[in-house]
Amino acid sequence: MNDPVLHLDGSALDLVGLYRAAHGTPRIALSQSGLDAMAASHAMVQQAIRGKVPVYGVTTGLGARSTEVLDDKALADFSVQTLRGRAHAIGPEECREIIRAGMIVRLNTLLCGYSGARPELALHLAKCLEADLTPVSGQIGSIGAADLILNATVGLALIGEGQMRDSSGAVGPSSEMMAGQGIPAFVLAPREGLALANHTGAVGGAAALAVYEAQIAFQAAQTAAALSVEGFRANLGPLDAAILAVKPHPGQLKAAAGLRDRLAGSVLADTTQARRLQDPLSFRNVVQIHGTTQSALDQAAASIEIEINSASDNPVALVETGKILSSGAYFTSEISSVVETLSRSFVALAFAQLARVSKMLNPVFSELPSFLAKPNSASNGFAPVMKPAEALVMELAHQAQPVPIWPSVNANGVEDCMTGSPAAVKALMQVVDRLRRLTAIEMLVAGQAVALRACEPGVAPYLNTVLGQVRSLSLAFEQDRPLGGDIEALADHIRDRGLGVFEVMD
Repeated sequence: MNDPVLHLDGSALDLVGLYRAAHGTPRIALSQSGLDAMAASHAMVQQAIRGKVPVYGVTTGLGARSTEVLDDKALADFSVQTLRGRAHAIGPEECREIIRAGMIVRLNTLLCGYSGARPELALHLAKCLEADLTPVSGQIGSIGAADLILNATVGLALIGEGQMRDSSGAVGPSSEMMAGQGIPAFVLAPREGLALANHTGAVGGAAALAVYEAQIAFQAAQTAAALSVEGFRANLGPLDAAILAVKPHPGQLKAAAGLRDRLAGSVLADTTQARRLQDPLSFRNVVQIHGTTQSALDQAAASIEIEINSASDNPVALVETGKILSSGAYFTSEISSVVETLSRSFVALAFAQLARVSKMLNPVFSELPSFLAKPNSASNGFAPVMKPAEALVMELAHQAQPVPIWPSVNANGVEDCMTGSPAAVKALMQVVDRLRRLTAIEMLVAGQAVALRACEPGVAPYLNTVLGQVRSLSLAFEQDRPLGGDIEALADHIRDRGLGVFEVMD
């Protein structure tokens, strides 16, 4: 089945659309109004060159050399030189999806019409994406004040001087890879080298993928919490809408609604069925804990969607006023802030998961066999699984620490600030990765608790469906066996949203 068409106009790209396009190979439709806006801004660049008007990165040098005016010969080579002089990405090769996400974001933001690049550049990017040609680049090189090094490495491949991977995974010179798809090497015009290098597409695209995956992981964590409520036979009073209305934080209201949806039809709706008047805080305060993450997710998604639909160029060509002005839009402190806030919110959520699991394994709290082992057996049940669970929480909490920021020493002191957003985004990806595995453990434990209580007939229908999916990947625990493969399989299922079980329910 062919991927759907991805329509780009510089204003309507969302996290879902970007995620699907980055992982697939859609046909791409570019808005004519966006292409026209690009043509108008490039005409301003040409006019500035003819009039010898000082414009950063067009008729002057870059960084510490921005005060130097370029002569005619230098202007002719400057776009290519801009990429060659900055294509220094290092480290492990970046994955296909993240490179593609960055390319799609740059393509979309070019259509905002502020870059001074020609429409031909956007069309060339679209052809490479549709042909599933992915530039080869290392992961390391950006400090969050534009992604110059990463973008230049990708940009150099797009003009035929770097390397690309094709749809089969083979690597070769980009000029040969493009020629094999009938795409000629692109010849840059003035300003276009900088348009390919000086923007936030790399970190913006990566952040969009990370936040989208965080949304899915959170929905799975909501489902795991609801399943734990069933397994523990917890009191649903704290989920009551009237109770929550006395302090109506939006994230809490939204998280509570999602939990109530999952628990709809449970016998626990009758609060006399609960085993306790007040449960441990990891159950009683799940709305407050998850609500904080929900708020952080909403803020992060809103901020990242602004980023991937806005110009991050320097300079900016304002067609309406006829001016080309320096800009600070390449500075990604907003990304750092929302991403780190989101990562930190997952720490409390993860500790609550660990606490719920421990309570279900403890007969003093659960009134079930110790460690949820089969009665009258010599098994320690799920007790050993607490060690990898605690290891996951430790790693997650460590990865959620803020990225240190200090004055940059770049460009002889001209570029003296940074944001650290690329490191913060990578950390969020690791946080989400650990969270999926921890959620898988909670689901296995909660499922075992439900099975030992033999309470499936009173379990919410949605959660019974979830239990069926869990048991298709991991049978109920009868005797000691290695569970690492089961945990990994369920974590992968969460990531891939298999069969819609973990669909977003908002």
